[in-house]
Amino acid sequence: MVDALPSTGAPIVTVAMELSWGACSDPGTRRATNEDAYLVGTPVFLVADGMGGHAGGADASRRAVESFRSLVGRRQVGADDVRRAFEDAVAGVGEISSGSPAPGTTLSGVAVCEERGVPHWLVLNIGDSRTYRFLRGELDQISIDHSAVQDLVDEGTISSAEAERHPQRHVITRAVGAGSVGLPDYWLLPVRHGERILVCSDGLPKEVPVEVITAVLASEPTASGAAQRLVREALARGGRDNVTVVVVDARLSDEAAADDLDEDTVPRAPHPEEDERVEV
Repeated sequence: MVDALPSTGAPIVTVAMELSWGACSDPGTRRATNEDAYLVGTPVFLVADGMGGHAGGADASRRAVESFRSLVGRRQVGADDVRRAFEDAVAGVGEISSGSPAPGTTLSGVAVCEERGVPHWLVLNIGDSRTYRFLRGELDQISIDHSAVQDLVDEGTISSAEAERHPQRHVITRAVGAGSVGLPDYWLLPVRHGERILVCSDGLPKEVPVEVITAVLASEPTASGAAQRLVREALARGGRDNVTVVVVDARLSDEAAADDLDEDTVPRAPHPEEDERVEV
């Protein structure tokens, strides 16, 4: 593990960045209530997927994302801001009248922060909602699902394909609330020119193959159009669960973009190594 925002002796260079985004959410074809919630607005982009009964799950997801509302409107935030907002989310969900099962929610997304004047994504994830990066034609999953089947995949007991059909595929091992005391994972990634960040509830990957998600992100010119089309794709393939999609496009200043394109980079692995995570 490394510090969330390490200090170096490098000169501070402030890089200009422009963000555009879109979001779309639908209860799906089989659910009367949408227990998903999302928050979009510089510098925070989040999706939450509630659980614990229709009213309890919807309340839990709403409270979780609203705990970050005070950060919206800032140019960027610090790691401590995100950590305190998450603590507020845990407290807010904990105030919901306990039922059986206890209300809870997933939470995944990004916040914009700076390291020595360079914009970075501080990625947060708890549960099985997901955050992806789409860059130069490659779609990489940044977050790692906190789920029973992901544990089995990591152990080598089952394959990723088998996980999609496993009877425990809906069981998560960490959440905000729901009796969980687990903490989120964090990653710190430099913002790349021309990249897209995709944040979604599990209603998207459960229905839409990764090849189709990649094709949509590659072909839709606007973040809003991409978010809406991905939700339509999920509904067309069954829409068995609530589905929520947030897409964020990033553009850096001309000079920073040129430097970024000159770098000899490779796509991130779907599941980042442990030392690529950060503590907050």
